[in-house]
Amino acid sequence: MKLFFLTILGLHLFFSCHNKASKGSTTSDELAMGTVSATEVVEEFPDALISALSDTSFLFLATLSGDFVYDMKYATTDNFLKTRVYSCDQCLIRKEVAEGLIKANNLLMQRGYRIKLFDCYRPLSIQKKMWEVLPDSKYVANPKYGSVHNRGGAVDITMVDRNGDELAMGTSFDHFGVEAHHSYNKLPDTVIANRRLLKESMEAAGFTAIDTEWWHYNYGTSGNYPVSDFETKCD
Repeated sequence: MKLFFLTILGLHLFFSCHNKASKGSTTSDELAMGTVSATEVVEEFPDALISALSDTSFLFLATLSGDFVYDMKYATTDNFLKTRVYSCDQCLIRKEVAEGLIKANNLLMQRGYRIKLFDCYRPLSIQKKMWEVLPDSKYVANPKYGSVHNRGGAVDITMVDRNGDELAMGTSFDHFGVEAHHSYNKLPDTVIANRRLLKESMEAAGFTAIDTEWWHYNYGTSGNYPVSDFETKCD
């Protein structure tokens, strides 16, 4: 019966795709590939359709939750590349990664904090640009192998308080130095406590940290996802 339902749903989406120009509908393929606006996804997609997507489908995080804060650095010039390389300022991520992120955010909201996002899915072509500027695998994954960001399984984040102010983390985002390492302890107690709270909350939701960047987290076995190189569009 479930297979029958999904087959009918698939046929419905197929015909919706062909009728989009006249009806303004949005297809699951467009949702998965990030070629529709985040607002459109949130407003038009029913829960049943979201549930029908596989755990590894791409979707906008805003489709599932409005509880996050966004500062998508690569959609601005405020990044180490010093140029805007994303046309979309929304977080595109695999569905199961989004669900894990929501769990972590729920834990933090119980403490009066929320997650702010700096980066999510990153096309391989952008990874190559980063490698050209900083060919150091401690901080930028070699595009020859692809990063977990390129697989839709990694996020770069921090925390904000109830007023939306970022908590002190000791360095700025994308600070490429030992001060950003989790193992670095020559920091104020409040900074160490903030990093620990973020790390513990993310680990409780199925994420793992990397030592060299306090802001970077990989979800589960998402390093096994295939590398992707499509552009996210949200206009």
